[in-house]
Amino acid sequence: MGAATPLTAVLGGKRAFITGGGSGLGLAFSELLARDGWTLGLLDRDAARLAAAATQLQAQGAREVLAYVADVTDETAFGAAIAGFAERVGGLELMINNAGVAVAGDVETTPAADWRWALEINVLGVAIGCRAALPYLKAAPAACLLNIASAAAFASAPSMSAYNASKAAVVALSETLFQELEATNVHVAVAMPGFFPTRLLEEARAPAAALGSARKLMNSSSYSAARAAADMLAACAARRLYIVLPSNYVNLWRFKRFLPMQFMRFVLRTRRRALARRRSAPP
Repeated sequence: MGAATPLTAVLGGKRAFITGGGSGLGLAFSELLARDGWTLGLLDRDAARLAAAATQLQAQGAREVLAYVADVTDETAFGAAIAGFAERVGGLELMINNAGVAVAGDVETTPAADWRWALEINVLGVAIGCRAALPYLKAAPAACLLNIASAAAFASAPSMSAYNASKAAVVALSETLFQELEATNVHVAVAMPGFFPTRLLEEARAPAAALGSARKLMNSSSYSAARAAADMLAACAARRLYIVLPSNYVNLWRFKRFLPMQFMRFVLRTRRRALARRRSAPP
């Protein structure tokens, strides 16, 4: 039977640390790596989910699973978790900054507290993870640092200001790291996925209508967290910097990059049609 992911052949030490590892995309990454016998460090705020995930992953073939209950915005606890894992298992080859939250609302109406919440978790949490993991990644013969952003980073849809800005910052951070680490053994990648079913909306801060629309988009997607995890790890193995998926979002990304004003007009027309449908819908 072949490897669950081609990244296993690229990163021989098979030691990974994943934030938001108790469920959703984080757990999907771990399941693939477990099947190839990786040693896993999982960080999450939910102790019960972490414990259940650890048990499941051990049964699926993980060499060892170490669970850490912490918030990614807590630099001391987060940094200690990464250091403790790497020192206990003898190194680190793969760091996945996956933990994130969602905020929706217009610029004028989104409270400053929601902005801080999104930026601290989605941006500062990623930066803390990168800083803490890099000394261990650089010590490995080959390593990968994968940051999870979102298609929101380039689509910039209306009424998603704080979320859009936070995910665009993750892309900028990753591009900067890609250049800073060019002469090292560490490959940097940033994923910009579109909608697929995860637990992202469980703690989302958003108006009810926006949450309802997001849930519909998530639930209608035929793309799964398992497929997304497999595609992202394969892209890391191929040493791609930008990972845009599923495939229909690649066209949107190219559209935005090559024809930015036409793309913005397309987004505005799409929004107008959505608002018209909402107004004409029966109460």
